Amino acid sequence: MERAFDQLDAAEFLAIWHHFDADDNGYIEGKELDEFFRHVMKRLGFPKEYDNENVQKLKQRFMSTYDVTADGKLQIQELALMILPADENFLLVFRREAPLDNSVDFMKIWRKYDVDCNGCISAQELKAFLRDLIQQHHKEVSPSKLDEYTDAMMKVFDKNKDGCLELNDMARILAMEDNFLLQFQLDASSQGERKRDFEKIFTHYDVNKTGELEGVEVDGFVKDMMELVRPSITAKELDKLKVILLGHCDVNRDGKIQKNELSLCLGVRPRP
Repeated sequence: MERAFDQLDAAEFLAIWHHFDADDNGYIEGKELDEFFRHVMKRLGFPKEYDNENVQKLKQRFMSTYDVTADGKLQIQELALMILPADENFLLVFRREAPLDNSVDFMKIWRKYDVDCNGCISAQELKAFLRDLIQQHHKEVSPSKLDEYTDAMMKVFDKNKDGCLELNDMARILAMEDNFLLQFQLDASSQGERKRDFEKIFTHYDVNKTGELEGVEVDGFVKDMMELVRPSITAKELDKLKVILLGHCDVNRDGKIQKNELSLCLGVRPRP
């Protein structure tokens, strides 16, 4: 497999990625995946019998090694691990032992690097994020290499090509897990089940364990709530929705949402 992509650099990798992620959903899957492995067989110089059976054999062999999430899809980090040489494999800087599993942690990162608070991450702000992340991994890169990494990441993740990363773009970079609230169906549950689920929800977003949601804890809750309705929202929309939520739930007007206040908003009586 590796010799099919000898001397591949980051720019060529990006071209391959964009070609095979035809529906631009951040994965290579289904027919896209078959076409990718057909392409690999062609580059390896296989005879023209790269029929479906042989394609499936090659796919099974390499997916068993590189599909670390075991979801039958290739993420950009997984493909980078598969085909990029070590000195070009900058995307592996973003691999985590476990994806972010709390939108509160994600919003902490967002608020930290959206320095001008304009609702998106610019190339300069992304560069600051990359610099810190590389240092956290105890690596060193030259200023020119950091510029290269920044430019490449913008090309991959700036979906509308406006030079700015939206919330959902950063969520892809940080490998966010599925929306925590997807596991709950409050409207369809009994009162007892709703109380139990409410406790789990509040505990999840009350990261600081203060008994109230404030700052990025409210941000994370709003983000997940709204993305139940619409798959992605912008940071500016999140800020507007946060103001609306506080207007409804923040009864004592302290800028926070106490447990009893959130329970009233959700129509659930919390446990004493």
